[in-house]
Amino acid sequence: MTTRIGVVTFPGSLDDSDARRAIRIAGGEPVALWHRDKDLHQVDAVVLPGGFSYGDYLRCGAIARFSPVMESVVEQAKAGMPVLGICNGFQVLCESHLLPGALTRNDHLHFVCRDQRLRVENDATAWTSDYARGQEITVPLKNGEGGYVADERTLDELEAEGRVVFRYLDVNPNGSRRDIAGITNEAGNVVGLMPHPEHAVEALTGPTTDGLGFFTSAVKKLVTS
Repeated sequence: MTTRIGVVTFPGSLDDSDARRAIRIAGGEPVALWHRDKDLHQVDAVVLPGGFSYGDYLRCGAIARFSPVMESVVEQAKAGMPVLGICNGFQVLCESHLLPGALTRNDHLHFVCRDQRLRVENDATAWTSDYARGQEITVPLKNGEGGYVADERTLDELEAEGRVVFRYLDVNPNGSRRDIAGITNEAGNVVGLMPHPEHAVEALTGPTTDGLGFFTSAVKKLVTS
């Protein structure tokens, strides 16, 4: 049975087609989901892609969280459905309170676009089981508001519970607290990160193919679950 993974398109989404392509390369069936449609069309997982939903007015992701589709995404995520938020999608997950903390302006106040080295800190989530803990990967990063912040208590809890999924190596590109590049919820089915694994799934177009593991992880988990 083919794993169906939905990709939500909000007004301003840029990387939805890239995410669908990554899912297809990983062996899944990508399903386009529209932000005004509550119906998730019987998908097994959901990806919230990068971009500038609603022009990033107010705060990044602050308007997208009220899109009708997010009612269903939040409900299904709480029921255990795997959900991945990439860049703007990470911001939407935080605004929707599926993940703690928030993403703020880069500390240097400039947009950054670079190939970014990361360390895998948690290989037990729905989206990282094809990696090994401690593995170092390189995927593109592009954001202007990618600084992950949270209060000290929340940061300590994330560290203690192993919920930091990725950490920046070599350089902290945006001022994220404790070099955090991605986190997960307590159940491990919801993951958000600022770098873009969907841009690193083919040798022809990516700096590496290191991002493919996100999508193969989900496909394999859903096939065996």
